[in-house]
Amino acid sequence: MYIFISLLILIASILLILIVLVQNSKGGGLASGFSSSNQIMGVRKTTDFLEKATWGLAGTVLILCIVVTKFIPRQDTNAQQSEMQQQINDAVMVDPNMIAPDFGAAQQETTPQE
Repeated sequence: MYIFISLLILIASILLILIVLVQNSKGGGLASGFSSSNQIMGVRKTTDFLEKATWGLAGTVLILCIVVTKFIPRQDTNAQQSEMQQQINDAVMVDPNMIAPDFGAAQQETTPQE
């Protein structure tokens, strides 16, 4: 499901990029090419369609990005913690029979007592 929603986000993003590139920042864009009155969709309807498609695709990408977080594959927390503990033990090479040295004892013995 995660991959499917990710693909939908990718497709919607590419369509959004294409629609934004077709538009002109001054309001002309694709609609300026359809200036003849014989067209099925008039100039105004073309710009309305492009604007609605832009907002719709932007909303779709936003909603899909929120929804995809629910389907992110996650590992089991206990298994992950035990794996991390094993890696720490391997890195430190902890010997359970080893006793830590008493670092403070040597300093206390060398101080002269009055």
